[in-house]
Amino acid sequence: MKHWIIAACCVLGLAGCASDYIIATNDGQMLDSRDKPRLDDDTGLLEYKDEEGRTKQIPQSHVRQIIQR
Repeated sequence: MKHWIIAACCVLGLAGCASDYIIATNDGQMLDSRDKPRLDDDTGLLEYKDEEGRTKQIPQSHVRQIIQR
């Protein structure tokens, strides 16, 4: 009976660490994003939230592709 409780805790713990999107840059960086990145029309920058929930921006021209996990 305890085995399923331990398994459920492990699954929930791992699910909290996963990112929804990966932003691949032209210089080879892989940036993790919690939510789907969006383009800020005023600045032309791609805006996303990192793993810690901080909002960050990157120029759209530096992005090679956006991959959904």
